[in-house]
Amino acid sequence: MTNHRIALIPGDGIGPEVLPAARRVLDRLGPRHGFSLSYTSYDDWSCERHLREGAMMPADGLDQLRDKDAILLGAVGHPGVPDHVSLWGLLIPIRRGFRQYVNLRPIRVFDGVESPVRGARPGEVDLVVVRENVEGEYSQSGGRLHSGSPEEMAVQEAVFTRTGVTRVLDYAFRLAARRGGRLTSATKSNGIVHTMPFWDELVAARAARFPGVDWDQEHIDALAAKFVLDPAGFDVVVASNLFGDILSDLAAAVAGSIGIAPAANLNPEREFPSMFEPVHGSAPDIAGQGVANPIGAIWSAALMLDHLGHPAAAKDVTDAIATVLAKTDVRTRDLGGTATTADFTETLLGLL
Repeated sequence: MTNHRIALIPGDGIGPEVLPAARRVLDRLGPRHGFSLSYTSYDDWSCERHLREGAMMPADGLDQLRDKDAILLGAVGHPGVPDHVSLWGLLIPIRRGFRQYVNLRPIRVFDGVESPVRGARPGEVDLVVVRENVEGEYSQSGGRLHSGSPEEMAVQEAVFTRTGVTRVLDYAFRLAARRGGRLTSATKSNGIVHTMPFWDELVAARAARFPGVDWDQEHIDALAAKFVLDPAGFDVVVASNLFGDILSDLAAAVAGSIGIAPAANLNPEREFPSMFEPVHGSAPDIAGQGVANPIGAIWSAALMLDHLGHPAAAKDVTDAIATVLAKTDVRTRDLGGTATTADFTETLLGLL
């Protein structure tokens, strides 16, 4: 039996509530599919730790995670800590330190979940946003000048490298070739004069290596509109760090709730552990109430299983999620129901 070493980082807000639900699902599947999981929990890597000690995680945090096969993260963020401090103190160092350059965000409208978008129907909206995850608009290049004076200024540099863009494009084209054979590239080369034309040139160059994939490109503003007007028209969407971040959250809302959406931060070469997390964030307004939607965390755990080489187990999870939503009235508050986190988890475990 294969054993996988998993790092658990519950984090903040509802993270410590949804991560145990994902773990229970994982533990139910292991014996059936011939694997086991051993966990190491990092319960104090959080904003609470930052408020107490001035750091989200220890200085040797990456070294503590390096020998793990995967990382499962709950959430990051607390009203008492600025978001740029919490994210740059935990999430982003892990992504960059472990070269998790692909952020994979699948979006699906499930039967039984009403989309707020007219015409977004179950079985028709099933897409994946492939987001470049370690450079682009979210670079560390820049700074502040003349702080506190009337002449104060802030400079933020977007950094696009040939290596960084090419590798995420290749991943997206290969994914499109395995799925519906369609890829859309998000751009804004009519307004951003250097980085986006460079992105477009690389998309066209890499596309020539994948003749079986039909591809096009859309300016980000028009693409956002089409995500709402015709979300079924997309299969794989590849985007820069900023554009992919925004598009995937918009798509999750189209699917009915951001509480559903999973994410994988992948190091495709497997030189380092990859990290899996729900998209919903820490949701401090409902933290501690036991009403958080665990689907995002559970689906993220399924992405982890697929990455670890257990696609059948991953499919069991997504099939069970789909069955709960299609065949029962068990819904958490964000989906218009009254079920608790525990209620939903128990129902799903019963199906498994």
